[in-house]
Amino acid sequence: MKLRQHIAWNKLARSTRGSEIAETAMILPLLFMLIMAIFWFGQAYRIYGSLTHAAREGARAAVAPACATCANANTPTQNAVAAVTSAMAAANLKTAQLQAFSKWTPPLLCACVPNNPNPSCTGSPVLCDTSVNTNNGICVQPNVQLSYPSQGGAGSCGTSVSMRYQNPYHFLIPNTTLDLFNVALPGQAQMRAETQ
Repeated sequence: MKLRQHIAWNKLARSTRGSEIAETAMILPLLFMLIMAIFWFGQAYRIYGSLTHAAREGARAAVAPACATCANANTPTQNAVAAVTSAMAAANLKTAQLQAFSKWTPPLLCACVPNNPNPSCTGSPVLCDTSVNTNNGICVQPNVQLSYPSQGGAGSCGTSVSMRYQNPYHFLIPNTTLDLFNVALPGQAQMRAETQ
């Protein structure tokens, strides 16, 4: 009886060897693509987090009170651009990868009117301050309305910093239109103005 079971198991083992190789040959490329997709999407998420951090640092630097005793005080936009550039350098991101304003639309924010109850702009939206460098791709919008009392906010004003980063990784999934090289990752932050 044991001999028959042993012979039956041997026949079964021999008969499945070819199918195991074929199944492995079909599954390994899919597994490899899945692992590569996880890696590349992880890189995109890391860049997105770094851009958000850089925008937050830029907005924080823009709303910081100006130095009263400094001879050559920087403008809020200069402070914001310097902070964004520094944070991007710390994350090994190149500012040359930032898209120019002509390729994306900055947020439409209203000019600051203290305690403005009206949530719609009375004039044209605030444009990006391009006084520092027109081609740096960092949109600093100083003195904008961040919240409205009629919508439950405090009616606060502040600065918005936003940018779009052209993903440097070229990851194309075959037979699809998904190409991470064509994805522009956003970074945006707003910070309420502080007074001292």
